[in-house]
Amino acid sequence: GGPQSRAPLPAFPTAAQRWPWSRAQPEGPDAAAVRPATRDFARSFVLIFPVYVLGYLGLSFSWVLIALCGLFWIRRHRGGKSSRLGRALAFLEDEEEAVRLSVSSADLPAWVHFPDTERAEWLNKTVKQMWPFICQFIEKLFRETIEPAVRGANNHLSTFSFTKIDIGHQPLRINGVKVYTENVDKRQIILDLQISFVGNCEIDLEIKRYFCRAGVKSIQIHGTMRVILEPLIGDMPLIGALSLFFLRKPLLEINWTGLTNLLDVPGLNGLSDTIILDIISNYLVLPNRITVPLVSEVQIAQLRFPIPKGVLRIHFIEAQDLEGKDTYLKGIVKGKSDPYGIIRVGNQIFQSKVIKENLNPKWNEVYEALVYEHPGQELEIELFDEDPDKDDFLGSLMIDLIEVEKERLLDEWFTLDEVSKGKLHLKLEWLTLMPTADNLDKVLTSIRADKDQANDGLSSALLILYLDSARNLPSGKKINSNPNPLVLLSVGHKAQESKIRYKTNEPVWEENFTFFVHNPKRQDLEVEVRDEQHQCSLGNFKLPLSQLLESEDLTMHQRFHLSNSGPNSTINMKIALRVLSLEKQARSPDHQHSAQVKRPSVSKDARKSSFKPQVPVSPTSDPNKPAPASPVTDSDKKTDTADKSQPPNASPQWPTDLSRSSSSLHASNFSCSPSHLSVKEPTPSIASDISLPIATQELRQRLRQLENGTTLGQSPLGQIQLTIRHSSQRNKLIVVVHSCRNLIAFSEEGSDPYVRMYLLPDKRRSGRRKTHVSKKTLNPVFDQMFDFSVSLPEVQRRTLDVAVKNSGGFLSKDKGLLGKLLIPLASEELAKGWTQWYDLTEDGTRPQGAS
Repeated sequence: GGPQSRAPLPAFPTAAQRWPWSRAQPEGPDAAAVRPATRDFARSFVLIFPVYVLGYLGLSFSWVLIALCGLFWIRRHRGGKSSRLGRALAFLEDEEEAVRLSVSSADLPAWVHFPDTERAEWLNKTVKQMWPFICQFIEKLFRETIEPAVRGANNHLSTFSFTKIDIGHQPLRINGVKVYTENVDKRQIILDLQISFVGNCEIDLEIKRYFCRAGVKSIQIHGTMRVILEPLIGDMPLIGALSLFFLRKPLLEINWTGLTNLLDVPGLNGLSDTIILDIISNYLVLPNRITVPLVSEVQIAQLRFPIPKGVLRIHFIEAQDLEGKDTYLKGIVKGKSDPYGIIRVGNQIFQSKVIKENLNPKWNEVYEALVYEHPGQELEIELFDEDPDKDDFLGSLMIDLIEVEKERLLDEWFTLDEVSKGKLHLKLEWLTLMPTADNLDKVLTSIRADKDQANDGLSSALLILYLDSARNLPSGKKINSNPNPLVLLSVGHKAQESKIRYKTNEPVWEENFTFFVHNPKRQDLEVEVRDEQHQCSLGNFKLPLSQLLESEDLTMHQRFHLSNSGPNSTINMKIALRVLSLEKQARSPDHQHSAQVKRPSVSKDARKSSFKPQVPVSPTSDPNKPAPASPVTDSDKKTDTADKSQPPNASPQWPTDLSRSSSSLHASNFSCSPSHLSVKEPTPSIASDISLPIATQELRQRLRQLENGTTLGQSPLGQIQLTIRHSSQRNKLIVVVHSCRNLIAFSEEGSDPYVRMYLLPDKRRSGRRKTHVSKKTLNPVFDQMFDFSVSLPEVQRRTLDVAVKNSGGFLSKDKGLLGKLLIPLASEELAKGWTQWYDLTEDGTRPQGAS
């Protein structure tokens, strides 16, 4: 028995073998051509036959439209279904990319954009658990702090009270958290919280005296809140204090009820919805901050005296190849633009002058801004075309301040974003705050402050002042009545004012102030305590800044005795001086660098609908805002000349990671058309005035040419006759410009002089006064009277800036300065007045009466 071999099983026949007629036969060329023709005929028949039937039966053509609508609806429904199915399949394959494509970048939280911004759901759960207790704290804050402050602010608001305070049940949400680990002090922790609050709150208030009721139904706030934990200490609780503030103005929307009734109350009738929102927003923005101490007051004393990280000097030089926005003949003919710039660093906003009809404008202006927190802060610049109705957008630019701090000095051309063309030339200087005066002479020489006698110009130092309190102030005009004290602080032409403390002779302010100082060797800090209710002085003192130069760390912290006050009246202040030093980095010859420029994630359309800020009407409108006026130096002029002879550098390359967080959408609130601003006035910049310093240098050169080996008289530039007096009845300063004599000639035919005046420190266009132009004469007679609305105590802290200029003709190059005069008005004879001839000088310093 070996294995027997079996015969193979028969194979089953295939379908083709069983049914030979079902086999596909190869088609010939004629059959292949017939099939498409048949399909086309069938399709045409299906489309035409219903129309034939409708006509044959005599029916309306509306049936065809109804059928077509049905067909379109079916196709659209099928397309939407296919699209949803495709997105679902794509989501399974690549979840992150699908989310990015389906949701706009502005709606995404910060942690989706940035790898270093983390999601904080655990923090949101914590806030939700704590929200009822947070609401209790807010209610206590309203009733115990805000309500008494509003009552004391004005006699008309003495019956102000909150009748209902309900913050709502929807808690604050944190969309992302970023922790800074580089370029920070090792004794602090810096966090940026992307916060969003949409609350259905109910806050009702009442002013019984005027039977006025108003309230708030809902509040929205979105922005980037910075939290600083410092100083870190070796004992519990390990953190000395907590500081909170916004880096830039947050988006704030309030739904009011009865606002019209509230704004009719005396004392509030000068406000509006926009102004109220602007005041609240600015209170939340740096340098304003909320400090919560966690240890004893001694250890957090330094937090009440914050020193800026640095000063950013911005040379706003020129632009090239801007878009022409002005059109004529209903858009048929394209014209040019009237460009100007809006510059922002935090809540400091500067506006340049307007250059008419020019696509390659040259501003040559300089601004100085304080930088308190450079990680996360940017320099934001936007260009607009000035129009009577709404200003057109010409481009924007954002520069990371960390890059500027690393390079110290940047002089580059930057390509404008959000527009098809246009470049902007900037020169940025990062100035370090030095606690010693070793480099002061070098700094004074570099800004030419060692020779001139002016009190304004490029700054050589920063004065930081902490106003603490006062003791034993006199009663004022009424005996045994407590005054409403406030403090007026001034350095040169710059003045700031503290808040008012009501009905007390021992006020506590706890406020910070900063002043840019041109030359601390010869400038003074003047302090005056005034009674706001009776408009009288409660005491004053003057501190020469040269005393600070001799103090340890350039700092003084003491009680200063007040003159013209009570026998024991003192004011407690901490004052520090910091020298502004430009420390240039040592670079190799082949080193090239372009500042990191960030693209804004918000379009121009989104910008138009965003919250609109207000440009400050004057550099002293906010006590915490510096007056950033500075001239362009001669070195800047040389730089500009060199740039004209060479083509502009290639535009800096955009970095690849340029997205911003969703809360940066609200940071672009500033990015609005400034046609909406309450005051469209350029920020005062000495460099924008023809009088300083370029015109002064040209005038000196002209004097040397006139002298040419001969000796000029005591008044080489001529003289001007003025009458100056203050009218107490009209509460105005009256200035009469009589005439000039012995002016210098701009051409063989003489000069075309006119007189321009400012009442410093106000150098806005609305504060300018001009005479008519006298043609072809060196001894013009004007006899024109001008007035400035200012009180007598205020005008005695002001300086009258008078410049005689040559007008020249249309498109004439013979325009320039003929002479200048600065007249301090701190005179007791101002109420009586005087008429006097004054010598004109090159820079207006040391005026001498001729007769």
